[in-house]
Amino acid sequence: MPSKMADDILLYLLTFNCARNLVDIDRFADHFFDALPLTDTSISQSSPDVIAVSLQEVAPIAYAFLGGSFLTPYLARWNQVVDQAVARRWKDVHYVNLLTENVGMTALMVFARSDVAENISTTASACVGLGLQQMGNKGAVGARLTYTSPGPDEVSTDLTLVAAHLAPMEDAVHQRNDDWRAIVERLVFERPGTARPTHETGETAEEPERTALLHESTSHAPEDLRGIFIPTSYLFLAGDLNYRTSDASPSKQDSARFPQAHADPTSALHYSHLLKEDQLIREMQQSRTFHGLSEAPITFPPTYKYTSAARQAAGNTNLDEGAQEWLWTSTRWPSWCDRVLYLESPPGLDRDAQVKPLAYKALPLFPTSDHRAVGFSALVPVRPASQGVTTRTVAPFPIDSKWRPGCEMDLERSGVHGNGKWKDAMSIHPQRLNADKQDFSLPAAPMPAADDIRCESCESREATRYSRLSKAPVEGISVFSPCQDVWSDEKADIPNGPVPEL
Repeated sequence: MPSKMADDILLYLLTFNCARNLVDIDRFADHFFDALPLTDTSISQSSPDVIAVSLQEVAPIAYAFLGGSFLTPYLARWNQVVDQAVARRWKDVHYVNLLTENVGMTALMVFARSDVAENISTTASACVGLGLQQMGNKGAVGARLTYTSPGPDEVSTDLTLVAAHLAPMEDAVHQRNDDWRAIVERLVFERPGTARPTHETGETAEEPERTALLHESTSHAPEDLRGIFIPTSYLFLAGDLNYRTSDASPSKQDSARFPQAHADPTSALHYSHLLKEDQLIREMQQSRTFHGLSEAPITFPPTYKYTSAARQAAGNTNLDEGAQEWLWTSTRWPSWCDRVLYLESPPGLDRDAQVKPLAYKALPLFPTSDHRAVGFSALVPVRPASQGVTTRTVAPFPIDSKWRPGCEMDLERSGVHGNGKWKDAMSIHPQRLNADKQDFSLPAAPMPAADDIRCESCESREATRYSRLSKAPVEGISVFSPCQDVWSDEKADIPNGPVPEL
């Protein structure tokens, strides 16, 4: 195991698809640090310097889009998870929540140990909406921290942390690759102190866009805009990347090939054989996605998609975890959807500035989600910039010339128009969406209960398709449920044509 130098940053990353449910604080806190090694080394006795938590489907879609007090209870419980997990492992150690940001249902929370927080001089954030009409049901949130080591030398290093949720379904591998490109092009950080364009208020959707393109704007010089790749920054990306182990959905016969918990490594039912079909590994090897990033060896079973019965069994505290069978949903290939990737060595730092992974591990299945959380720990060297190469970058794509600042759901850009001030379009209530006119209005009806967002009768179909957008609420059923209409995988009998993916 690598040894920790005085100036190294001990980083802990965790990614979890919450399935739009509140986290079970006590249960999750027990396993939060499962990917931090417990050995006799000094590393195991150290608490992480920085903790980053990537959350997908953090709350029901209406709550996540409305934000504010609707979203706060879901995120606040994650603060409690971190506090309890730390208290159970170390005495007199406390963390500061440096940043909590979300775009739609994707959130990033960054914590620093109290003594380390004093050495973090700047914190910046950026967001990009992905998914249906780029509205933010999928998306990415980024944070950039500047850490300065204590002591006379005061060497500074940047950490770029990204939480992401990409397009679902087995056959959407090209869309996932495009999502990655959108993250590189549009997850943009502004240098501290640079001006932001001024947005006029009160314009309707029919009026021209108010923000000039980057090449027309005088508010930002190109050097003031930096994407996730910069020569002197480490980069870590964690999330539900949604890459699967097949390009097509499984047939009824395929379920007999799904990996089993107690299969010998030589057996065809051992998960290592399915890993050979992993889309993400294939696409990275072919340089079609996540260019320049690496991943620690995967030594854990698929993290998705577990049945309701598996989740119920996970809630049985009397059942030993090792004795549990893996119960997979028959309509999805078991897959490693939940991943952590990293840039091994920034090109603008000394050659020995290489990330040293410590552990990469899946947490147990929890009753609240059909995904397993994944944790990753690593040592990040703090090294000075190399001489003469600090301008070299590894970005595979340039920043989008039409990029605009802010974490708002950019509905005008995506072609979905608001019914008044453009910022009001962020206030989306799914029970008041009008599919024919594609406009939004705030609800007169009460918010739906969290349980209404998921539909039990379509759980086997992932409950993320919808057949139409209702003009009026249907009691007890979310409009994001296929149960409101007869529908098929190929076409829906609605004016908008194909059944969209959420």
